[in-house]
Amino acid sequence: MSIPEPDFTIGVEEEYLLVDLETLDLATAPPELMARCGTELQGQFSPEFLDCQVEIGSRVCVDVAEAREDLKHLRSTVARVAKDYNLAPIAASCHPFSDWRDQHHTDKERYNHLRDDLAGVVRRMLICGMHVHVGIAYEDQRIDLMNQLKYFLPHLLALSSSSPFWQGEDTGLSCYRLTVFDNLPRTGLPPQFDSWSSFERSVHALVDMGLIEDASKIWWDLRPSSRFPTIESRICDVSPRLETTLTLAALIQSLTRMLWRLSQKNQRWRIYDNFLLSENRWRAQRYGTEAGLIDYGAHEIVPFDILVEDLISLVAEDAAALNCTAEVENARSILTRGTAAQVQRQIYQDAIHAEDTPQDALKRVVKHLVEEFHADL
Repeated sequence: MSIPEPDFTIGVEEEYLLVDLETLDLATAPPELMARCGTELQGQFSPEFLDCQVEIGSRVCVDVAEAREDLKHLRSTVARVAKDYNLAPIAASCHPFSDWRDQHHTDKERYNHLRDDLAGVVRRMLICGMHVHVGIAYEDQRIDLMNQLKYFLPHLLALSSSSPFWQGEDTGLSCYRLTVFDNLPRTGLPPQFDSWSSFERSVHALVDMGLIEDASKIWWDLRPSSRFPTIESRICDVSPRLETTLTLAALIQSLTRMLWRLSQKNQRWRIYDNFLLSENRWRAQRYGTEAGLIDYGAHEIVPFDILVEDLISLVAEDAAALNCTAEVENARSILTRGTAAQVQRQIYQDAIHAEDTPQDALKRVVKHLVEEFHADL
């Protein structure tokens, strides 16, 4: 049977936190704000688990240029409506100083069930992420590409890292979000599957026992979507700037196409055990782009500037075919400017050197995140 070329469409989901423009602390989304955003962004806006969070989702986009226009509209609308209530959205995976104990979950059946099912673990979920879907119609192909694509998840995590602070302290990590998220069940790197049927058998084993409702309760870093014919990458921190989001989406889309292109030549990316990939995942979580990742073929740690150049070269043909060369090459500017985690730390340190109190320095970080949200709109 001839398998058609995937369309490689993309969709992007982002979660935002709402902050008070005066105190810069987290703020509950007023019902009127939720209603207005829901009306203006029909089907593309929803509440999240905590009532200080909201989520947007792009349409199915043929390329990154289309995704840019849609995400600009979504971000701009949320920001405009929030301002009417003296609020602003920020796109960072952790708020620098707010305490999860002070937050409340959204009173909806789905979230009430999560509260009851996951107990104290889910109460700490004051975190935001970004998900990127890539359209792959053929089910077994989704599994095959997923098995290979997970090698690159640490690279994506490092570039996206935006959560160095937690409850007013520098955690020493570039991505503290995963420290919280990994406390949930069915998280982390996906296991390797031989086929779509083997994936379905594993899911049905839990569904049939009533342990989960469906595959949407599997929260791996990379998974076949439970709703769409896509591979869904869930590894990334949410990015303060829209252009960083688009670079990450372009890399995910281009890497997926690159792996498919290899399959057309009877080639594939080498599959490593999750034990080895987890070491790179930890390095990305801890150091972001500052300490490099392990190249298991070369048996050495490779600095991130070299890794980025390797990635750009690896997917150059695919980025050109997908019309996202500029966005892929923008990965260099992330290194030049610093990841969102690095920039937040620098702003904090500059404020401390200017003799701000630690609390005022953290407020400067939040103010910066508000500005970053609007920067590319």
